[in-house]
Amino acid sequence: MEIKSIAQAGTFESSDILIMVEPARNGREIDIDSSVLIQYQDLLLKEINTVLDKYDIADIHLIAKDKGALSCTIVARTETAVLRSIGLQKGTGYGTN
Repeated sequence: MEIKSIAQAGTFESSDILIMVEPARNGREIDIDSSVLIQYQDLLLKEINTVLDKYDIADIHLIAKDKGALSCTIVARTETAVLRSIGLQKGTGYGTN
């Protein structure tokens, strides 16, 4: 699938993660800012890439602002942002949805 628009999911509250996605042309670019990056960078990347693989997303710029989210939250927020961006779910799309 192809990312069509800018979209986001989540919040910047404690124990949550804010995921923002936008179209890209040169593969996957994933930027992570996390209060627990040193301990959990590999897990964050694994969970995000698992969702992107599930939806066959090759070209994307994804920004993750993490405040200690659990794996299930990371997956849910990433999936929601992707679905909003490809038009399969309504929600925060910077005024487009």
